[in-house]
Amino acid sequence: MTFGELLGRELRRDPGRPLLTWYDDGTGERVELSVATYANWVAKVASLLVEEHDLERGDVLLVDLPSHWLGPVFLGAAWTAGLAVAFPSSDVAPNVVVCGPASLATWAPRADDLPVLACALLPMGVRFAEPLPPGVHDVGVEVWGQPDAFTPYDPPTGADLALVEGQVTQDELFRGSAAAGSAPTATGGDRLLSAANPASPPGVAACARALGSSGSLVLVAGADAARLDAIAEAERVTGRLPA
Repeated sequence: MTFGELLGRELRRDPGRPLLTWYDDGTGERVELSVATYANWVAKVASLLVEEHDLERGDVLLVDLPSHWLGPVFLGAAWTAGLAVAFPSSDVAPNVVVCGPASLATWAPRADDLPVLACALLPMGVRFAEPLPPGVHDVGVEVWGQPDAFTPYDPPTGADLALVEGQVTQDELFRGSAAAGSAPTATGGDRLLSAANPASPPGVAACARALGSSGSLVLVAGADAARLDAIAEAERVTGRLPA
């Protein structure tokens, strides 16, 4: 079982339904991506990684992003292209890095050695307002020219690594996530709430379980317990996942 197979299943089943809802309680921002919109973003980023930066199946993408809706997009793009995902705590040499403003200074010096992609994390995925360090690529500039569909030249299989940490394959991640979720009903699967950063093992598990259960994920950043309760009620959450 692969990410691409699961996403393709959901596109055939109900492309217009919400798949990812993201809250930043610090800024008040709320973003909702349908299955189709999420798939378009995944395709654009996968094309950016493969066509523009020459990533190949088996390469490693290090994701150093805070909790944000672009986190699940980069995860999905990596798995679509057959890349393994690593995090800053991983003891691995990446082939490409995606970072946010807070970690830009850490990765900018590596731009001569490997592609460093930076996300401004501004609404609608727009570019940085100020020039970036030499060699660093602005995702908000480069991603918009990429196509809305992506077909890998060398399609991944379930045996390809999804996560460097624990050496977890795509089949292990998504088959286990599908088994953990409730059986989909006529109105869809689980409506899950998570306060975990997608760029972390608990966050990956949350994203995988939402997709595997034909459900959806409500991803929340910066909220206290009372606010999480309010969001859960407003979004009709059916289950909460550990952070």
